[in-house]
Amino acid sequence: ILLLNRGMSESERSGLTISSEIPTGIGAWSPFNPHKRLHRYVALFFICFLSFGSYFCYDNPAALANVIQKDMDVSAAQFMLLYSWYSWPNTVLCFFGGYLLDRVFGIRVGTLIFSAFCIAGQTIFASAALLGPSGFWLMEVGRFVFGLGGESLAVAQNTYSVLWFKGSELNMVFGLQLSFSRVGSTVNMNIMNPIYEGLVQAFPNNEDYTNLALALYVGVLLCLYSFICGVILLFIDKRAARILKRQSSESGETVKLTDVRYFPVTFWLLSIICVTYYSAVFPFIGVGKIFFLGKFGMNDSQASLVDSIVYLISAGASPLFGFMVDYSGRNIIYLLVAVIGTLLSHMLLAYTWITPWLAMTIMGITYSLCACALWPMVALIIPQHQLGTAYGCMQSIQNLGLAVSSVLVGVILDAGGYLILELFFVSCLFVCLICTVLLILVDDYQGVGLNLSTAQREKIRLEEEERAAKDLAAQEEAARQLEEDEKPAELLKPRSASVLRQRFYSMVTPEAEDPEYRSRSMSAHAALARRSIVA
Repeated sequence: ILLLNRGMSESERSGLTISSEIPTGIGAWSPFNPHKRLHRYVALFFICFLSFGSYFCYDNPAALANVIQKDMDVSAAQFMLLYSWYSWPNTVLCFFGGYLLDRVFGIRVGTLIFSAFCIAGQTIFASAALLGPSGFWLMEVGRFVFGLGGESLAVAQNTYSVLWFKGSELNMVFGLQLSFSRVGSTVNMNIMNPIYEGLVQAFPNNEDYTNLALALYVGVLLCLYSFICGVILLFIDKRAARILKRQSSESGETVKLTDVRYFPVTFWLLSIICVTYYSAVFPFIGVGKIFFLGKFGMNDSQASLVDSIVYLISAGASPLFGFMVDYSGRNIIYLLVAVIGTLLSHMLLAYTWITPWLAMTIMGITYSLCACALWPMVALIIPQHQLGTAYGCMQSIQNLGLAVSSVLVGVILDAGGYLILELFFVSCLFVCLICTVLLILVDDYQGVGLNLSTAQREKIRLEEEERAAKDLAAQEEAARQLEEDEKPAELLKPRSASVLRQRFYSMVTPEAEDPEYRSRSMSAHAALARRSIVA
C-alpha cells in the first residue's frame, strides 16, 4: 500500500484502503489499475460517450427538417410534434430517473436499460420512415420511446461522473461531458443532410422516404455505440468496485414530493426563467434550418451549419464559462447578460437582414453562459437533502414547457410565418427578463446571496462553520455541566446490601478490591475452619 501511494494524488489516495486489492500483472499497469489516475481517465472516455448517441439523435428532425416535411408530407405543426413527444415522458421521468438508478436497477444495469430505450426509439423512428407518409404516427411513437431513455441516461452519466471523480476534478468532468454532448449535436446538424443527399445519388430508384429512413439508421448505429460504451463501463466499474472495496454510489436524486411545498419563491422564479429561456432556444433550433433557407436564401449545408453554431460554441465555451462563474460568483448578473443577449439575437433575426452568423454566435455564447449561471443557483437556494427533488422538479417544468412550446411553435409557423414566430420567442424572453429582474429584487430583499461574489460566499461559509462549531461546543459544555449536576442525585439512589458491603470493605481494607487478595483470604479462612473441625 505504501509503495502504491508514492506519486499518487490526494484523490487517488482517498480511494485506497487497507482492504483494497493490489492488482498484479497487466492489471497493475496504469491504464488498468483503479488506483491510478490514468485508469479514471480511461473510464472518463466511456462516460463522455454514454450520451453521445442520444444527443446526436435528439436533433435528427432539425437536421432534416425540410426533408421530413417534404418526404412525409407533414405540416410544421405535425413536424414539431416530434420534439413534443420526446418531452412529454420526461415531465414525469425527471422526478424518478435517479430513484430508478439508485433503488431499482442500479447504476450499471440502469445505464444499459435507458440506453436500450434510446436504441429502440431511434430504430422505430427510422423504420417508420420506410412506410412513407402513412408511417408518420409511428415516427411519433419512436420519439416517445426515445424520450423514455434520453434524459434518464443523462442522469446515469452524471452519477458515473460523481462516482469516479469526487473532488476538485468534478467540475472539469461535467464540462467535458457537456462538450462531448454538444459535439454530438453539432455533428448531427452537419452530416445528416449530406448523408441523405449521398443516398439519393447512390440509390436514385429508391423512394425519397426510403433514403430518409436509411439516413436515420445512422443514429441507430451511434446509439448502439453508446450502448457498447455502457457495457464496457459496466465491467470497468464492477472491477474497480471490487478492487477498491468501494461502496455503491447513489445518484443523489432522492425523490420526496412533499418537499416542494417548502421551496422559496426564488426557486419558482428560477423555474420560470428556465422554461421561458429554453423555450426560445431549443424549438427555434428545431425549425431554424427552414428559417435560414427561406429568409436568407442559404443552401442546405450553410443553413445546417449556422443552425448548429449554438451547439458548436457551447461545446467549447461551457467549460470556460463554468470556470469563470465558479471563480467570480455573481450568478444573477451573468444570467441577466445571457437573457438580454439571447433577446438581442432573436430581435436581430426577426427585424433585420444582418447575416444570421452574428445573431447565432451571440445566441451560442449567451446560451452557454445561461446554463453555467442558472443551474448552480438551485444549490444556493435549496438545502442539500432536497436538491434531488428540486432539480427533478425544475427539469420536469422545463420539459413540460418544451412539450407545449413545441406544439405552439408548429401551429404559429403554419398560421403566421416566421415573423410571428419570432414575436413569440421575443415574448418568452421578455417574460424571462422580467422574472430575472424580480429575482434580483427578491434576492436583495431576502438576502439569499445569489448575486454575491465567490469570495463573499466563502467568507459567509467560514463564518457559519465557526458559528456552528461554537454552538456545538456550547451544547457539549451544557451537556457536561448537566452531567455534573446529576452526580449528587446519583449518590442519593438506594444501593443493594452487597454493594454497600463491598464499599465498606474497600474503605477498611483497600486490598479487598484485589481479586488475588480475596482468593488468598478465602483460602486462609477455609484452612482455619478445617483445623477447628479436626480439633
